[in-house]
Amino acid sequence: MAIERTFSIIKPDATKRNLTGAINARLEENGLRIVAQKRIQMTETQAKKFYEVHAARPFYGELVSFMISGPVVVQVLEGENAVLKNREIMGATNPNDAAAGTIRKDFAESIEANSVHGSDSLENAAIEIAYFFSGTEIIG
Repeated sequence: MAIERTFSIIKPDATKRNLTGAINARLEENGLRIVAQKRIQMTETQAKKFYEVHAARPFYGELVSFMISGPVVVQVLEGENAVLKNREIMGATNPNDAAAGTIRKDFAESIEANSVHGSDSLENAAIEIAYFFSGTEIIG
């Protein structure tokens, strides 16, 4: 199996409820290492650019507003098949569809306030990591 890096965001709904440690514990208990991490307040410009792939969708404005509504924790995760592993740990986007024991099933408040974001491919992980981190900030 390949050691990969993926990108993760702990969203404002989770940071407001002090769930950063609980979420990180789930990631680490499932074999992912946090090799870079920072707590930031995303600007509107950052959020619009990060989520521009969704710009034509009706939820884009609400998504941007939500993501700038409070601090987030951006992080780089490393491990075997990290992209897929992180997505399994997160659970389905809609918490009602998420499997028992996943982050979204246990912590999400709604589809929008679903506590975490994770890259959906290695290619997107590389883009998303580079958006928030320089190479010197990632300590493997």
